[in-house]
Amino acid sequence: MRQTRRAFLQQAAMAVAASALSSSAPLSAIQPKTALISPGCRRSKVKIAKLYLGVPKAHWPTPLLDLKAERQRYEKEFAKMKDEFADVDFVVNELVTSPEQVAQFAERLKDADGILLIHLSMGIGNILREILKFQKPTMLFAAPYSGHEWSWFGQLRNQPEGALFDCILSSDLSQLAVAIRPIRAIHHLREAKILDVTARPQTAYAQAVKERFGTEYKAIDRERVLKIYEKIPDSEAIAEAQRWISGAEKVVEPSRDEIIRSCKLALALQRLLDEEEATVIMVDCYGTMWRQLPAYPCISHCRMNNLGFGGICESDFQSALTHIIFQGLVGRPGFISDPTVDASKNCIILAHCMGTTKMDGPKGKPHRYRLRSIMERQEGAVVQVFMRIGQKVTQAILLGTKEIRYFTGTIVDTPDVDRGCRTKIAVRVDGDIEKLWQNWAGGLHRVTCYGDLTQDLKRFCRFMKLELINEAV
Repeated sequence: MRQTRRAFLQQAAMAVAASALSSSAPLSAIQPKTALISPGCRRSKVKIAKLYLGVPKAHWPTPLLDLKAERQRYEKEFAKMKDEFADVDFVVNELVTSPEQVAQFAERLKDADGILLIHLSMGIGNILREILKFQKPTMLFAAPYSGHEWSWFGQLRNQPEGALFDCILSSDLSQLAVAIRPIRAIHHLREAKILDVTARPQTAYAQAVKERFGTEYKAIDRERVLKIYEKIPDSEAIAEAQRWISGAEKVVEPSRDEIIRSCKLALALQRLLDEEEATVIMVDCYGTMWRQLPAYPCISHCRMNNLGFGGICESDFQSALTHIIFQGLVGRPGFISDPTVDASKNCIILAHCMGTTKMDGPKGKPHRYRLRSIMERQEGAVVQVFMRIGQKVTQAILLGTKEIRYFTGTIVDTPDVDRGCRTKIAVRVDGDIEKLWQNWAGGLHRVTCYGDLTQDLKRFCRFMKLELINEAV
């Protein structure tokens, strides 16, 4: 994660403006020991096999098409979008003009996380079928006039050989980056390591998750956290606290000492994350760790999310996995919530005391915030965030290892009332609020991410063989 010179100088000067929170921590605490490759992933890049499919002198789009020149046209677009592919290794990058050629790349295709196909001309049906034999998540991009094959892609998706196949038919070349999102999310889940500060490890579910997704889970005891906490210099904790205080619109309930202890715990938990080379940390804050730590972890969770990691409330394992999926798909964090319904406005109000200021991702501009106490406990220090009204959002939760439930909507208000939790968004639901609450299942929490991610979730669930349920329809 690079810093601009301006950001560095702002940190050095401890600027009091809210914009100084763009890095959300002092320089000494920002850089993890192992840098993130992309938000949510610190171990390895996504391996993609990129194959251009075309047949010389095919009738569509024209028998005069120069396949090599057409490939170069796309390669220039990939170069323009290099930031979108910064976490990707194209382990294969070839033009394929016959089914027999596929065998040349067999070993490299086997090692890939997924395959990106770019349709150049008609006549590629047998080439496509040869590639699908590898049973890798495969996305095909086809611009208009590529060929007539699109007319049976839908049927192919419903056949066993096309179970891991999907496509994007579009003239918008930025969709080439969208095409790899589900493959990236699968990679992130497999590479993720989740730490759980708790006295009641979630062993059975952790084993099921490991077998299904590859995600690693490790329980951390209180004593280890306290040992790290004691090693954090007070000067660093004070500087971190001053940063949060200076950036806030106001500090309402928490004392300066409460904020300093919260920030010292935040630095300790990041050090723990670094030591374990993990990407997500959960704390059993309302369970076995309630009042067992020097402070609540709420500021830490916000800070982790801002940096591109994951800070998860109440040791909610399912929400942690949903957070990882969102980061893999779009590089943005999730907001865990306790919802309440206002059917008169076709709205659901999503509330939690811990908000995240950088809902647009680590490089995004932070939202305004206040420092408050936890509403339910009337103690601790939390970040009350005011999210963007008019923003399209997706709410989802992975239930068990077999289904994802979701709905979409638009933020129409950020209620600031002393009821429920501190951070709140009122979301006008796309669909029927009555159906939403009647279809609700699997517990209270949902995880909110900026953007309508319906198509991304559909592709991800298709490749992972998960059932996707829209609760509002």
